[in-house]
Amino acid sequence: MSVTAASGFLASGVHAGIRRSGADLAIVRSTVRAVGAAVWTTNRVLAAPVVVSKRHLTTAEPQAVVINAGVANAATGEQGIADAQRTAAEVGDALQLKPEEVVVLSTGVIGVPLPMDSVLAGVRAASAALDAEGGAAAAQAIVTTDRWPKQAVGGGDGFVVGGMAKGAGMIHPRLATMLAVVTTDYPLEPGEPLARLRSAADASFNRISVDGECSTNDAVVLLANGASGVERTPLRDQQFAAALGGVCDALAREIVSDGEGSTVLLEITVSGAASDAEAEAVARRIATSPLVKTAAFGRDPNWGRVLAAAGSAPWNGGFAHVEADRLSVSFDGAPVFVRGEPTGAKPELGGTAVAIDVDLGLGSGSASYLASDLTYDYVKLNAEYTT
Repeated sequence: MSVTAASGFLASGVHAGIRRSGADLAIVRSTVRAVGAAVWTTNRVLAAPVVVSKRHLTTAEPQAVVINAGVANAATGEQGIADAQRTAAEVGDALQLKPEEVVVLSTGVIGVPLPMDSVLAGVRAASAALDAEGGAAAAQAIVTTDRWPKQAVGGGDGFVVGGMAKGAGMIHPRLATMLAVVTTDYPLEPGEPLARLRSAADASFNRISVDGECSTNDAVVLLANGASGVERTPLRDQQFAAALGGVCDALAREIVSDGEGSTVLLEITVSGAASDAEAEAVARRIATSPLVKTAAFGRDPNWGRVLAAAGSAPWNGGFAHVEADRLSVSFDGAPVFVRGEPTGAKPELGGTAVAIDVDLGLGSGSASYLASDLTYDYVKLNAEYTT
């Protein structure tokens, strides 16, 4: 159950010395020529590895991904760009690839230069350690404030999709401080991976929120090498789309479940909207509301906060269409507000997951989001982060 579950992929994770202890550098590579793509953060402040890797993908198909943890190499000026380029070149030398065939990713503290002697030594060690059983080590090497490594696997008739991700804080729709690498031995044509990855990411990584913060470094990379040897059919194409979406969804759920300091997973569903897009806007507003999230931490079914968030969802230069007398809210299936009237119910929310269902009563549009609660530990961890 790892990023090497698909045929023709190797991975490794080593301690390079970028941080004091533990593995902090990972490599994933395809041993068969692959095609691939990536989706990136929408933050206007881009980390150096994002800038460099985006350039690489305009000129070559990715064959390997190198990830370091501990230092984000963001806001590091021209030196950061040079360091990312040098990292790619070192991986290329070690694996007999062109530098442009290497995607470089970093995660950690912003504004700190990479310790390049450690990074380059780590690249050489990780390249030598590449193994078909190295997926778990790679997943462990990329974590930062994560409480556990994140891996997922799926597949279909004769092929496999595997993946790994990191992320626990600065998580918000349209990607955040999360990195993911997804691999498959299903055969895709050049230029095809991007559309498939975007579709899967929009329904998974772009439907999660921990704290509403968008990072400088996030990326989701897909490598497809066709090593399964299966023949493409319409049915297998459908299976692949489902498997890719399933792996991305599983990794996204793991990220939110591991939100910094989190104790509750919020499963938010909005139905009855005038359109799917408006339903998404309402779900996003609820998922990012500090009042909804702090109420969840206190296991308080505070439907008033849900109403307030739903009624103030930004949409198309104004607000999404919401009418209070048509709106209904349920917590864990128990109606607390039905078509403009409170029911008086106060369900007990004692578990580690809470379902919030909102029916706008206006149409057939629907959307879902995952979010975490907002806790004392989240504040403490981020108050002390750089120390």
